[in-house]
Amino acid sequence: MERKLLEVRNLHVRYNTDEAVVYALNGLDIDLEKGETLGLVGETGAGKTTLALSIMQLLPQKVGQITGGSILYDEKELLKFSVKDMLALRGDKISMIFQDPMTSLNPVMSVGDQISEVLEQHFPELSKEQKSEKIDEIMNMVGIPSSRKVEYPHQFSGGMKQRIVIAMALIAEPDLLIADEPTTALDVTIQAQILELIRQLKVKFNSAMILISHDLGVVAEVCDNVAIMYAGEVIEYGPIETVYLKKDNHPYTRGLFNSLPELTRNVDRLEPIMGYMVDPTNLPAGCSFAARCDRCMDICISKKPPVFSDGAHSIKCYLYQHWADK
Repeated sequence: MERKLLEVRNLHVRYNTDEAVVYALNGLDIDLEKGETLGLVGETGAGKTTLALSIMQLLPQKVGQITGGSILYDEKELLKFSVKDMLALRGDKISMIFQDPMTSLNPVMSVGDQISEVLEQHFPELSKEQKSEKIDEIMNMVGIPSSRKVEYPHQFSGGMKQRIVIAMALIAEPDLLIADEPTTALDVTIQAQILELIRQLKVKFNSAMILISHDLGVVAEVCDNVAIMYAGEVIEYGPIETVYLKKDNHPYTRGLFNSLPELTRNVDRLEPIMGYMVDPTNLPAGCSFAARCDRCMDICISKKPPVFSDGAHSIKCYLYQHWADK
């Protein structure tokens, strides 16, 4: 069996703010194999970006703190890496496409120089001509004429800026790409182009990818597996085909599906998930979703559910206790 590229085990992260302690991740587990694409889905505040920043070791200093767990990349413990080791890893082996390209690019540097920074950091042995050739190649690959590498971010549209950020993330051909809602600020047409571009480049470089998204449709189109997150935990995990069959789902996942419009359903109103995300500064003793769940039982209030599995499909919910007997 091929070893995992990424293994996150029992990860706990908190933010120490002046007002309170925010428990952002609470025993999170995920696996990723080389070449696999994993979708992370959940409401705002579920902990998706916190997970990405934890892997990259980019949590805000003095505020964000990993209090427990393990992050293994290629069987190496990232939590034991020094600052220098992480600098060598970021951009080379693990790259991240950040959510907002408008704030990810330096407004006073040409886009070519910004892409070149990655090469200078990780491939100092390359000559100036070789670096220029690689920049030309990656810009053409993401659909931007290489002649525009001397231009500045304000001279590009939102979709073009996102392409530049993708070029920066992929120029070193990383083993793992983390894409944090890479199409949020783009219109539908550009969104489709960007997703297709990411998919093509991922296949070309055989990179694994974690795609963070609110859009279940985008995840279904791009990903092999999906992890549904709620209150800093993965509450459902499985292959896209299995989870999207809507046969066996966590009540929260079912609520996400029911809140989406469908062409085959004629309804007067959509069915939103009632209530609000649990307060991350005051987590309940039992299931974090219990207060919003229409199938809540007494045990859900008092005791956190374990993970119940049926093959590759796993759900953190007492409704699936019978899976443990299979």
